[in-house]
Amino acid sequence: MAEPGVAVAPERPRPDVVGAVVLNGEGRAFVQLRGPDRRLYPNTWDVVSGHVEDGETPVEALAREVAEETGWRLRRIVRDLGRFHWPDNDGVKVTGAYFLIEVDGDLSRPVLEWDKHSRYTWAGTEDLESLRENCAPDDTLIRDVVARALQVHRQPGGSTEQNSTSG
Repeated sequence: MAEPGVAVAPERPRPDVVGAVVLNGEGRAFVQLRGPDRRLYPNTWDVVSGHVEDGETPVEALAREVAEETGWRLRRIVRDLGRFHWPDNDGVKVTGAYFLIEVDGDLSRPVLEWDKHSRYTWAGTEDLESLRENCAPDDTLIRDVVARALQVHRQPGGSTEQNSTSG
């Protein structure tokens, strides 16, 4: 059962990876730069994301990744942003489920995993193409996920009531 206030994400088929877009009060998306020593996608922009571990539901994995990568707490899932597929280094298809979420915590002070991410920023529509920095020519995943979240936010009734501090 999900925590109070946290919408239940679709569980089947179970994704391999979950990811989240967090928007601040200005409607900008939190992104973090993967470190240069990362085995997969070094020096590329990413949203909060990670693998669903054995025995975890996608919502549990999402909450864990948000806490580990930012220090924030998952408040609720606002919208399902879709499923995306890509091959891993071994050519096996990976499925990622991405969500627009709200969190509790101080958005001005994310607690990054500095050994995995070298910096962060808040990206708007004007920054979308820069999210492809150091990506392969056909790798548009993070740009596409952030663009979808920003589009949802601009739709009537799509804005989040994101707090800048916990309350």
